[in-house]
Amino acid sequence: MGVGQRAGVFWRWWTAGTTSQVGSAVGAVALPLTALTVLDASAFEMGLIAAANYVAWLVIGLPAGVIVQRLPLRGAQVGADLARAAAVASIPLAWWWGHLTVAHLVVTALVISFANVLFDVANSTFLPSIVEREDLHARNSLTSATYAASQLSGPSLGGLAVQALGAVPTLLLDAVSYLVSAVLLRTLPARRADAPDRSPPMGELIRQGWRFVAHHPVMGPSMWAATAINFVCGAQHALYPLYLVRELHAPAGLVGVLLAVEGVGSLLGAALTPRITARLGTARALVIAGVVAVGGAFVVPLGTGWPAYAAFAVGNVVFSVGVVVLSVTTRTYRQIASPPDLLSRVMATVRFVSWGAIPVGGLVAGALAVGLGARATLLIFAGAVVGAPLVLLLSPVRRLRDLTDHDRDTDDQPAVPVPAGR
Repeated sequence: MGVGQRAGVFWRWWTAGTTSQVGSAVGAVALPLTALTVLDASAFEMGLIAAANYVAWLVIGLPAGVIVQRLPLRGAQVGADLARAAAVASIPLAWWWGHLTVAHLVVTALVISFANVLFDVANSTFLPSIVEREDLHARNSLTSATYAASQLSGPSLGGLAVQALGAVPTLLLDAVSYLVSAVLLRTLPARRADAPDRSPPMGELIRQGWRFVAHHPVMGPSMWAATAINFVCGAQHALYPLYLVRELHAPAGLVGVLLAVEGVGSLLGAALTPRITARLGTARALVIAGVVAVGGAFVVPLGTGWPAYAAFAVGNVVFSVGVVVLSVTTRTYRQIASPPDLLSRVMATVRFVSWGAIPVGGLVAGALAVGLGARATLLIFAGAVVGAPLVLLLSPVRRLRDLTDHDRDTDDQPAVPVPAGR
């Protein structure tokens, strides 16, 4: 594939992802507001809905790497988009027929969750096949910046749409975005590795991916740092709408704006990541990003009245900057340092552990908030963010300037036998 062809494929891939991300950001406002304003959901029910959005990582997170490895990447992504569109569209239909319940929202979130797992693993595995190795960091920064922009615009649009159309009809925008994404992805070249005559059992393939990540002195600690961050993100996803609506009494339009502020931090983080990592080194940037995230998480639930809105916005921005720097840097390193035949399983392993912490955080936060309230629970979870920089400081990462320094040090050592299954 020529340079021009690669660029064309990348931009169609990027456009598909951007479209669905904006729709998902709109849905991220409309769905919890549907639960809160239409169905009067409790704190625990909000936790259930938030957990359902990510629980599939705990169920099929590890097998997803093998499944994607055996499927056409394009077909996996298109199929996931169509499943998500159908699931989201079922909510307005049930509402119009007078049968919408919290259980329906939970089931819909589960369907989206399972489709997200396959889509995300396939999507992250597809990127290195259409981008040159030296361009991966820049492209990952661009995709993170795009995601941040969608998080900035999507919730604001969602809040306005909810005020104009109502929470449930707004979800149709999310469904349409998945359909547009599916059509665009269908135009990409099919990519499927030649299947071996005799494929190892799925369990063995999963164990290979797990051993590679868990025993890797850089990827392993980075995975556990991301897990601490995502555990807190799960709590935030569950409690932010509840905190803003029930404790700060923010109207729907303001809720959308405040949730969108996360996109400002993500956009800043994505834009600054190449400069930060070039100046400080990728390994040092990871540790600093973890410390920044800790500070932001503690600021979010402070204050009352308008100062509380300001604290929420500032804390959200600071937290998101730290999270994005960590995310872009570790994702790029995995794509560079993983053997090609292990990449999908490495991605699945990391996301199984780190993203699997999101539903756990949502459930725990929902249960705690019943008795403690959203503000106190958010402060408790802010303490858990400390685990991110701590695990990096207790690992070999603290001795590195750049994460790739470990690979160069390894290359300088005498060759050793590779364990079976690696």
